[in-house]
Amino acid sequence: MLTVIGEGLVDVVQRSSGIEAHVGGSPLNVAVGLARLDHPVQFIGRYGRDAYGESVAAHLKSSSVLLPQGPDALPTSVATAQIDDDGAATYTFDLAWELPGLGERLPFMLQGTTLLHTGSIATMLAPGAAEVLAAVEHAHPSATISFDPNCRPSIITDVDYARRQAEKFVSLADIVKASDEDLEWLYPGEDPLDSARRWLSLGGSEGPAMVVVTRGAEGPWGVNAAGVAHFAAPGVTVADTVGAGDSFMAALLSGVVDLGLDGAQNREDLRELSAGSLRDLLAHAALAAAVTVSRAGANPPTRAELTRMELGEPASPATERQP
Repeated sequence: MLTVIGEGLVDVVQRSSGIEAHVGGSPLNVAVGLARLDHPVQFIGRYGRDAYGESVAAHLKSSSVLLPQGPDALPTSVATAQIDDDGAATYTFDLAWELPGLGERLPFMLQGTTLLHTGSIATMLAPGAAEVLAAVEHAHPSATISFDPNCRPSIITDVDYARRQAEKFVSLADIVKASDEDLEWLYPGEDPLDSARRWLSLGGSEGPAMVVVTRGAEGPWGVNAAGVAHFAAPGVTVADTVGAGDSFMAALLSGVVDLGLDGAQNREDLRELSAGSLRDLLAHAALAAAVTVSRAGANPPTRAELTRMELGEPASPATERQP
């Protein structure tokens, strides 16, 4: 079982053509992406007892994501995405992030988890961030840990605090993915690839096995003990970039699981992954992101769609966004 812990919310997408509302949130999107790639996955997050909350639960269930907890009394969080003429998204947020009583239920909820993913707002915003860190610490002895900071400077404005929080999770993670924009904000004036190399050393022998940097049209770059790897960004017509990084993250993790490298017992084998194998993982993840940007919204590919993309067949821009 794979577990994703973090925020779920509703994206209200504003385009010149009108306004649409879709379920989103970076960790939730990763959970859906993993499920569409045929992995059993559960999502631990919060949503309200309201119409938006009902849509969050329905969206997860429609992609066969398990939801081990019900709604609470707080409103479901909302992110407003403004899409510009180039398809790029900027966000504003109205959200609540807390997981009351999670600590008591964690041993049961994480039983059998071989990989735990988290990131974004969930790892930064109090009071829930402390509960997420506790969940990672609980899972670390038995599960692979993955982390994507997916920084939101409009919510977490204190870059020093954000940097400290990110480094706590990086030092516990086996797989780290960040965008070049994340690293430029966290470490202003530094080359993002140098920042990634430094993250690889955080936590010493218990730190990351790989750090991957997404760089938009330049393609993803990664570093591990064997060296560095790069994959050129696939050429596709961009509808928008919503959810692209989350699809990349889901496919990266899917590739690791497909190699049989999830679970703490495989931590050393993951560390010994060759640079060529790292490049293969980058390619797999980049092609998943390419499918997502070719169609509107955070709509990650199924395994069949990703396989077609890997075989050189076209993406599926006409695929319906699932509810």
